[in-house]
Amino acid sequence: MADYGSGAMSGHSKWATIKHKKAATDAKRGRMWTKVIKEIQVAARMGGGDINANPRLRKAVNTAKAAAMNADNITRAIKRGTGELEGSSYEEATYEGTGSGGTLFIVEALTDNKNRTVAELRKIFEKAAGTLGSSGTAGWAFDRRGLITIPRAAADEDKLLDIAVGAGADDYTDQGDTWLITTPADQLDAVAKALEAASITLTEQKLGWIPKNKKDVVGRDAEMCMRLADNLDDHDDVQNVYADFDISDEEAAKLEGA
Repeated sequence: MADYGSGAMSGHSKWATIKHKKAATDAKRGRMWTKVIKEIQVAARMGGGDINANPRLRKAVNTAKAAAMNADNITRAIKRGTGELEGSSYEEATYEGTGSGGTLFIVEALTDNKNRTVAELRKIFEKAAGTLGSSGTAGWAFDRRGLITIPRAAADEDKLLDIAVGAGADDYTDQGDTWLITTPADQLDAVAKALEAASITLTEQKLGWIPKNKKDVVGRDAEMCMRLADNLDDHDDVQNVYADFDISDEEAAKLEGA
């Protein structure tokens, strides 16, 4: 659930491809399910268990279905959120920090122990030549946007232009095997519903952070940025990672082959 150097997205597709290969393992799918279950529970607790009346829950359930989660797991997560079943109580937390080469990171988490989470994230930053900062460290460099991912084969450019942009999307970019559609934060639901009405399956929809400007990193800075992003993304409490670094094709090939 990481987005490395979004924005114009020139760097995102390279890393999305690398991450996709790594995500093929069962262990990675298990971590993905853990993250989605937490989001479903929090969404249900905050807005109720009716997906038609709770846009956040609807997004989370769509993501769960796209990740091949079965209906029983989804139902149990909703019931834990509404209190019908016992379960842990998670809180939302956003962390900001800096990485190698002056890069900036925003980390969104759901945790049942903020003290533990912040201590563990601080260590992850430090081990990758970064620093976990205070609120405001990185947020100023990002814009809040709606992000929708759909399979590349689900629509061509003409269809996206007609449906997504017609419904209020800002832009769409080719990510290799997927399209990434960006929307104003308040238009996310409208664009998602327009795509669904056209029988286009959504892989994911969420509010995210897009860097206003991206930083090119090379050599050790590139390696450390990717290590930091990966290790943050692998933490069980972390839901999303956003960063402003970008890496050239040549640098990406070096790291992928390392």
